[in-house]
Amino acid sequence: MLAQLFAVMAPVLIAAGLGYGWARSGQPYPTEFIARLVLNIGTPCLVLSTLSRTEIDRHAFGQLAIACLLVLLAMGVIGSVLSRAFRQDWRILVPAYLFPNSGNMGLPIALYAFGEKGLALAVAFFLVLSVGHFSLGLLLSGSERSPKKLLANPILISLALALPLVIWDLHLPLWLANTLNLLGGMTIPLMLLTLGVSLASIRVHHLGSGMLLGGLRILCGAAVGWLVGLGLGLPPLAQGVLVMQSAMPVAVFNYLFAVRAGRSPEAVASLVMCSTLLSFVLIPLLLAWWLPALR
Repeated sequence: MLAQLFAVMAPVLIAAGLGYGWARSGQPYPTEFIARLVLNIGTPCLVLSTLSRTEIDRHAFGQLAIACLLVLLAMGVIGSVLSRAFRQDWRILVPAYLFPNSGNMGLPIALYAFGEKGLALAVAFFLVLSVGHFSLGLLLSGSERSPKKLLANPILISLALALPLVIWDLHLPLWLANTLNLLGGMTIPLMLLTLGVSLASIRVHHLGSGMLLGGLRILCGAAVGWLVGLGLGLPPLAQGVLVMQSAMPVAVFNYLFAVRAGRSPEAVASLVMCSTLLSFVLIPLLLAWWLPALR
């Protein structure tokens, strides 16, 4: 079991560690360019490539999308309650609890823990979450108010293109499938490298509250994902993916949005850094609990 857990987490830790070490060594890293490349080209290609080459249970795919919406609703309520309990600005804590790092960390962990079928289901969660993150998340952060720019988001466009593939079991031409596979293949490595670089640039303040609220984000996400999966009667693989994606740490994009809007970026940085550090301990424990159920 330890070897299996190490095989899942090692690629994530090593790739993010390389990015962290690269940034700490003073080497230049074009974070904004890489982020745009991943969001505008890499992620849409990964979505289309994954959904076109993987046999997907359409019912399970749809159930996971619905489950993601229910998890988001529950986590928004939890974030609102905790913001009052800890006297935090709800515009900081609610987005942090709503939008976990289901891309940079969630997709590679799903791939290595659950295989290609698990990755396809994780993409379903990621798509729904991204729709919310790059629309509602931008509005909550105050960093974007243009409806036209929200609708022009490449991830939303890739979702619109991917749905017919899933619903009608369509297949892409070989030349297009190979191209998407090639371009999509850069996404996860660049996501992890950028995660490490971003963590190296974050300075943490209020370490105690960051650890407490970051840990609660992971544990509450896992609990909500498990309860929603039970309520919907998801099969073990789909429920495992749901629990893992729901338990991811606070997304780095929350920090980038806070910086862009000038809204307490130090507090968001603390949540991102602390929850990410805690996830390297808590996620393997969740995997150790869940993976035996899939055998």
